Formats: sequence, structure tokens, C-alpha cells
Amino acid sequence: MMRMPKVFIIVLNWNGYSDTVGCLRSLRKLSYPLYEIVVVDNGSTDGSVSRLRPEFNDIMFIENKENLGFAGGNNAGMRYAMEKGADYILLLNNDVLVDPHFLDTLVQAGEKDEHIGILGPKIYCYPETMKLWQCGLGGNINWKKGITMNRGFRAIRKGQWDVLSDVDYVTGCALLVKKEVIEKIGVLDERYYLYYEEIDFCVRAGRAGFKTVFVPDSVIWHKVGASAGGYDAPMQLYYTTRNRLLFMKTYIEKRDWRRFLLYFWCDGMFKRGIM
Repeated sequence: MMRMPKVFIIVLNWNGYSDTVGCLRSLRKLSYPLYEIVVVDNGSTDGSVSRLRPEFNDIMFIENKENLGFAGGNNAGMRYAMEKGADYILLLNNDVLVDPHFLDTLVQAGEKDEHIGILGPKIYCYPETMKLWQCGLGGNINWKKGITMNRGFRAIRKGQWDVLSDVDYVTGCALLVKKEVIEKIGVLDERYYLYYEEIDFCVRAGRAGFKTVFVPDSVIWHKVGASAGGYDAPMQLYYTTRNRLLFMKTYIEKRDWRRFLLYFWCDGMFKRGIM
């Protein structure tokens, strides 16, 4: 008989009451029986917590005094969950809606293979509920260019993404991690603040001997770009650029770093129409 691991679900909120309340209502319909929800508020100024507490008085709220970013905010929740005896921790964006069975499916996949350390579901867009999000299948890393390659992006789906598969990373939009991974490699790297921290986390897990897998039978829906203001928002552009450099500087050899910088500069000039 398969054991029933305890899952702590970490939902990070920053001035996002309308998204967070929808996410929490969605989570209340989960069929998985053994979980706790922790809402980490990242210094919101919109009264999110005071508005959420009356409806969700059975949920733990952690209130940070300032915005610690995706990494710092989630780390506060992860540390709390580890102290409370979590077997698994799920990082979940506040701007998602979940299928009632998505967590059962993720945990079952994790329990079948002790080498699996991190798991991610199939992620559709919302409200275009049958359109796959570009990061919704997990991805691989191009170590020469320092870019993430999202599997299935712009591809015509013919069932090729419907099998459990190893990936380099899964998105922090919905990332389930076993406690053993955190015990071995620690929590998210707070240098990143926002973006690339989950990629770094999966790379560290991989180098520590854990597999990261995409689980296609587990499904959620993501309100794309809601938390960062859209793909062209200045905050997103700044942190994806900054953290791409930080990520590559952390992991590649010096000779490869010089080659990457040349590519990075040329790529930037080309995109701006200078070359």
C-alpha cells in the first residue's frame, strides 16, 4: 500500500487578492487528503491578508514585512513547511487554478521512483483553457546561449507531450519538491529575487543526484503574466536579463563565459535592430 505523504502548498501573494482568492478556492476542491496551505504575503499594501483571513481561517498566513521576491518569499514558506514535517512542498503561483486531482497525480509519480526529486504538471493558459502555456511542459537548458528551451512551444500537439519525461527544469509556477532535495541542497537562491531561481534549483538538484520530471496527467491553468504585469513588463525584462547573466556566471567555465558574453551582446544588438 502506497504511503500518504504530507504536502505543504506554498502560495505567494503580493498585492494580488483577486488572483489569490481564486487560487485558494480552487485548492479547496483538491481530492488529495493530506495537505496544508501556507499563504506567504510579500509585504502587500492592498490589505490582501485581512481580506483573505475571514474566508480562509484554516490556512496559515506568513506575513513578510517587505517584498522578498519570488525566492525569498517562497523560502519563508519552505522553511516553515520543513519545520512542520513536510514530506513534499509545492510551490504554486497565486494566479493559477488547479484540477482537483492534479496533486494526487504528482505525488503518485514521485512515490514510484526514489530518484525523482522535483515534479511539475502540464500547464494550460487561462482563460484559453485548451492552449498550452509556453512553459507548461517543462524545459531544457541551452548552455551555450544561456536560454531555456520550452518543450512544445508553438508545436502542434499530437500526443508527443503526453508521457512522463525527464526535463532539465520545471517552472516555479507549479513545482513539487521532496523534502530530501531541500535537506541536501537547501532552498531557493535569493540572489535571483525573481526568475531563474527555479531553474537554478533544478540544476542543483540534478547535480545532487535527483531527477526532475514533467507529469502530463497532472493539470493546472495559469493566468499568463498576471503576477509580473505581462511578458513585456519592465520588471520582467530586467530580471530575466540580469538573472540570465547570473545563472550562466554561476555554472559555466571561464572560457565558455567569454564566448557566452559575445553571443549575449550580439543577440541583444540584433534584437534592438542595431546590427
